[in-house]
Amino acid sequence: MPQSTAQPAIWPDDPVRLAVDTAPVPEYGTGSLADLLPTLAAGQGVPGLAHSIPELTPADRNCVFLIDGLGWEQIKNHPDEAPYLTSLLGTSRGGTGRPITVGFPATTATSLASIGTGLPPGAHGLPGYTARNPDTGELMNQLRWKPWTQPRVWQPYPTVFQLADEAGVHTAQVSSPTFEHTPLTKIALSGGSFLGRLTGEERMDLAAEQLAMGDRSLVYTYYSEVDGKGHRFGVDSDAWRGQLMYVDRLAQRLAEQLPPRTALYVTADHGMIDIPFDEQSRIDFDEDWELRAGVALLGGEGRARHVYAVPGAESDVLAVWREVLGEQFWVASRDEAIAAGWFGARVDERVYGRIGDVVAAAHDDVVITASVNEPHESAMVGMHGSMTPVEQLVPLFEVRS
Repeated sequence: MPQSTAQPAIWPDDPVRLAVDTAPVPEYGTGSLADLLPTLAAGQGVPGLAHSIPELTPADRNCVFLIDGLGWEQIKNHPDEAPYLTSLLGTSRGGTGRPITVGFPATTATSLASIGTGLPPGAHGLPGYTARNPDTGELMNQLRWKPWTQPRVWQPYPTVFQLADEAGVHTAQVSSPTFEHTPLTKIALSGGSFLGRLTGEERMDLAAEQLAMGDRSLVYTYYSEVDGKGHRFGVDSDAWRGQLMYVDRLAQRLAEQLPPRTALYVTADHGMIDIPFDEQSRIDFDEDWELRAGVALLGGEGRARHVYAVPGAESDVLAVWREVLGEQFWVASRDEAIAAGWFGARVDERVYGRIGDVVAAAHDDVVITASVNEPHESAMVGMHGSMTPVEQLVPLFEVRS
């Protein structure tokens, strides 16, 4: 595999470096979302994968139910709306639950690539909601895949599903039909059969059926609307609470249909935080001349920004962003963020230029919006992306039959 381009840690006495080091880096290799599927598939005898989460006991049949946007703290704060999932915090139903970290940034495209490939962002190469394509100089939206980029050039590694399918494991993804042919599905979640179903109930029932179709099975299913309601109305809104109640029932429905020798894992791709609509909490890049100075492109999202500088202005942009935002954001140069492990233990050569010259991750309840260039994203109530616990920690609930 290509070698890391990370630079050695040579500034132990630099107070800026120490500030960068205060960021709670995801637990890559021991307890991150990227470690889940390799651990499960390794336990099924799929070669070349590591059992990185030691407390997970191998099972013949494994199912992962990923709920978009449902963080660990949201579940703990809403026991009445999620009685079944809350019960899995203990062992009363034969299940167990603990948090894991999703990786940086804590955003859907990055996390789905991490869980599907079993690789951290520095390797799979989806380092944010939007990132610069070094070959074209354009910002690429990695969720919507715009502008078009060849998927297998952008992310060349096989998925865990493909490896499992080649090893004779019955493999299936059960999700919305909308996602069947998307580039993100192809590079992150393909392998075996894709089975599209419109409703959550249909997905749970079909996932259970697919598990029973093999002596060894690996099945993935997904639900997105918890995230959608959180972005639009905010975490803890009535609409969001309604979605939490719904997915709680879905998880129970699936758990009660598991065939013998099955382990079900309920997890998520990120948590979420509501950001107030005031000038202190929402810093508008498009209206801030100081932050715009020397910046060619603004990528990422409100709580996890990739800042691409005009050539020659990299050090000036870093200095200004640190001066303006240093009390509210972890602000690092590209090489500092890589060396600190924000994107994993290695960053492939093809990925290096996709990371911003400056990377800014929020640690306070604040976002950097772009009202002109990102009007839809700037209007969202719920946000995510950074390394704070509310965004990074997601559940790993286990139920066995």
